[in-house]
Amino acid sequence: MLHQYNTLWVELITVPLFTGIIGYITNWTGVLMLFKPLEFHGVKVPGLRIAFPLLPKRVQVLPLFRSDGRIGWQGIVPSRADKMASLAVDKGLAKLGSVSDFYQTMEPDKIAAHFTRIAEAEIRNLVEKIIERENPAMWRNMPGPIKEAVHARIKQQLPQIVDSLKDDIGDNIDELIDVKLMVIKHFTSNPQLLNDLFMIIGRKELTFMQNFGFYFGFPMGFVTVAILEWVAREWWILPLCGIVIGWVVNYIGISMIFEPVFPKWYCPWRQGLLLKRQPEITVHYAEMVSSKVMTLENIGEELMHGPSGDRTMALLEHTLKPAADKAVGPAKMMVKATMGIKEYGRMKDAMAPEVSALAPLIYGDEDLGREQSIKIREFIAKQMAVMGPDDFVQLLRSAIKQDEWLLFVHGGVLGAFAGLLHLAIFGV
Repeated sequence: MLHQYNTLWVELITVPLFTGIIGYITNWTGVLMLFKPLEFHGVKVPGLRIAFPLLPKRVQVLPLFRSDGRIGWQGIVPSRADKMASLAVDKGLAKLGSVSDFYQTMEPDKIAAHFTRIAEAEIRNLVEKIIERENPAMWRNMPGPIKEAVHARIKQQLPQIVDSLKDDIGDNIDELIDVKLMVIKHFTSNPQLLNDLFMIIGRKELTFMQNFGFYFGFPMGFVTVAILEWVAREWWILPLCGIVIGWVVNYIGISMIFEPVFPKWYCPWRQGLLLKRQPEITVHYAEMVSSKVMTLENIGEELMHGPSGDRTMALLEHTLKPAADKAVGPAKMMVKATMGIKEYGRMKDAMAPEVSALAPLIYGDEDLGREQSIKIREFIAKQMAVMGPDDFVQLLRSAIKQDEWLLFVHGGVLGAFAGLLHLAIFGV
């Protein structure tokens, strides 16, 4: 009897401590599993490379395996960078507005004016470079007044040319930029950005989830002791209860963050914790996207060098070829006669690539970029402010929902380990 009494006190002290600590560790490591490591780390397993193609597709895509025969781990978020970026567009940015909306938000008139200022400083050298390359003797022998007349005419026409380019790009922006491909490419090449996005947005909830592991696990230890005392005292009770606690602690922790979507009177926490902070999160999300993803520099890079960069170049040529004739003005016939029709045509063809080389000077301007970032941030924040809770939760949860079960299994495995460890130290 005394032995039973002592055993009960040992269990009342140690079991809740074990279940509380393992609950905390389960959720702490679960959060780490979401984000770390950025790259896959693992070891080669003999035969896995041959067996990998035979595995179900659902198994192949797990962050546990690689086609080269390695087994290991990569953070769920970085391992799903392409899918998460795609979902971020479909569930988030696509609902916030089209590329045209973003373009108009960036005040294209200001960008055009900035382009004009840069071009005015560069256009003289640019024109001379093109003509000298096509017909150096002609440009050297051309009378100075004629040269100056050509330069003056081009400078005079420049604002009109840039304005025409601005309108043409604005009218065709949805065809020139594929936002989904742009965001996927950006996040895939910078997986830490995706981690930062989730960690900044859900910092408070992730901390809560870690602590919840202890808050839930500790009292469940007393339930486990009650089962041992009043139901059955078998060796498998502790690991089985550990599995249940480890699984449930993760399930409830994640559910409390995202559910219910709409407030429910019967739910103790009324609404998903993340959803309660929608206004605050909106500000963080808008700041992150506007400063790291939908930036003037990234949009400019995509415009000039993205999958539709050839269309952008064709648009530049379409606008600049007639502009060249108009800019040269009365000197056109003399320039044509001196250069020859073919050389003059080649000169006009060379204008688009040379002008496109000025793009980094425009889109890479830090002051202009900061100014436009503020505009985009305000636009995204305004659009997200009217987003319903259902769309809002999809924006954040849909990216990790596919792999949540891995966290639950992880919790069950750690729970079983804790139960076996307690058995090894204290016995049945």
